[in-house]
Amino acid sequence: MCWKGLRQISSLIKRENLLTRDFVYKTLKRRIIELELVPGHKISEQEIASELKVSRTPVREAFLKLSQEDLLGIYPQIGTIVSKIDLDLVEEGRFVREKIERGVVREACQKFSEDQFFKLESNITMQELCLKKESYQRLLELDDEFHRLLFEGCNKLRTWEMVRQMNSHFDRLRFLRSVSDLDWIGLVSQHKDIYKYIRNEQEDSCENLIIAHLNLVNYEKEELKSTYPNYFK
Repeated sequence: MCWKGLRQISSLIKRENLLTRDFVYKTLKRRIIELELVPGHKISEQEIASELKVSRTPVREAFLKLSQEDLLGIYPQIGTIVSKIDLDLVEEGRFVREKIERGVVREACQKFSEDQFFKLESNITMQELCLKKESYQRLLELDDEFHRLLFEGCNKLRTWEMVRQMNSHFDRLRFLRSVSDLDWIGLVSQHKDIYKYIRNEQEDSCENLIIAHLNLVNYEKEELKSTYPNYFK
């Protein structure tokens, strides 16, 4: 076989390995955030590799990446443990997100196009439908999408990805709230008001509301820690 052919095969193998590693990483991260993998639970490379029908190498690489994000703890002679929710990391993630997102909504008041307003309106319409159907997991996804659209409309999707990277423990607490007694009606109402303030270019009102909106998590965290003590650090 010619050198060019070998290079093409090598490139295809590398691409396949990257796709597999990304699949394993995203699957495990979703399961950790959605608490399918319970905080404090021990997992193994072999167990995950068998379940996902992949080799142990991409699982090992995904474990390492998740440990760097404080979602897994890898301990010699003990094994790999799903990290418990760390309220200090929750607050750090919330703090960073608040400081950035308050600037984003001010910019949105000046920059949003009609196409971007339409995307927000469509998102809110779907939220209201999920509220009626009591489809709360989908509503949580739409909540994420609503905020992503704010960043997208200001041409700051890379910033959104950076913020999301720091928000894993914040997201775990949000998910725990979602399966508890969360005020979904109030949440959707705040989204509608954020949209209204951006549409009317009311920067101060929008900034104040986004601060209050992102502080909602603080009101329930101690109650959730009391209800699910084994989930918290």
